[in-house]
Amino acid sequence: MNGAVPADILSDVVRWRRAIHRHPELGFEEERTAALIEAELARAGVEAVRVAKTGIIATLRGEWPGKTIALRADMDALPIQERSGETFESEVPGKMHACGHDGHSAMLLGAAVALARERAALRGTVKFFFQPAEEGPGGALPLIEAGAMRGVDAVAMIHVWPTLPAGTIGIRRGPAMASCDDFDIEIRGRGGHGGYPHTAVDTIPIAAELVGALQRIASREIDPLDSIVVAIGRIDGGYRRNVIADTTRIAGTVRCLNEKVREGVPERIERITRGVCEAHRATGTVTILHGYPSVHNDPALADRIAAIARSTDGVPAVVDLDRPTMGAEDFSYYTQEAPGCMIRLGVAQPGEANPPMLHSAEFRLDESALPVGVHLFRALAHRLPADL
Repeated sequence: MNGAVPADILSDVVRWRRAIHRHPELGFEEERTAALIEAELARAGVEAVRVAKTGIIATLRGEWPGKTIALRADMDALPIQERSGETFESEVPGKMHACGHDGHSAMLLGAAVALARERAALRGTVKFFFQPAEEGPGGALPLIEAGAMRGVDAVAMIHVWPTLPAGTIGIRRGPAMASCDDFDIEIRGRGGHGGYPHTAVDTIPIAAELVGALQRIASREIDPLDSIVVAIGRIDGGYRRNVIADTTRIAGTVRCLNEKVREGVPERIERITRGVCEAHRATGTVTILHGYPSVHNDPALADRIAAIARSTDGVPAVVDLDRPTMGAEDFSYYTQEAPGCMIRLGVAQPGEANPPMLHSAEFRLDESALPVGVHLFRALAHRLPADL
């Protein structure tokens, strides 16, 4: 692999990113984004097929024998009203690329276009996954069901990261991101007058007690060395000040790094809910909404990617990440099919001590990091098929 990614492609990456950013689309609605990607792939001569409504699987076969790798980018936005202050802010009310998926798509597209010009030097096969709906309801499984991972020997992705300096590559071995399961609890009691509480079964104080009890799953039922988060995000109940609530609803999420720990959480939530409610003459119904598994980076693949990154022109720094995060990613489904690695790319603005995090209405990324992602994608496509 010689030379660098051509300047015209790197310029296009910024242009594509801004175009996608101005017109954000939610999960499985990414028609405009998919059309842009398909047009550029066709112009570059890269074979592409549409799957899972708005997903794209593109394939580039090299002239030399080698393994098959997959590189993945997500395309969807979030239902957030943008307040980033960028000159190319979202033009769609209530929708925003607050997680960097516009950058992910543009970087992978730039790498595909660059690699198409270098097909004669490529070994093996490179698949490019432009995935919808990572933010929900999930686009990875529909792509896999459409055959995306058939024959793939390794899979990698790049995710922008606002707490790393712009252009820095972060590599984590082993557990990288948490699983995500949501739950809804409905507590049913007996309504009544606020002045006569003894004639009713008040579900609001029961809900308050249940919230505290659920927090003790982490502090008293799980090994302290196993990370878990039980977060209550919403409580709804009641009618007015002097009316005792006959029904209160609780909604929350559970994050785990260990799949064995994750398996035992539903029973704990149901047992605690049943016990608290029965103690106060109420009933409780629990609904578990199973989400994404945890992301585990294959250690050997992570080591190889770190070595490639350190030897790639255009990558200014590579750091080993000693901690996973409790966010979730449906990239985990790909890593159940083949060795995988989620790579982080720093996008912190210069001088920002406390940058807005992912999913913030104020989220911004430093576009000087985008070429780094393109350089690394290109390097992985050239070297991994020969190294695996």
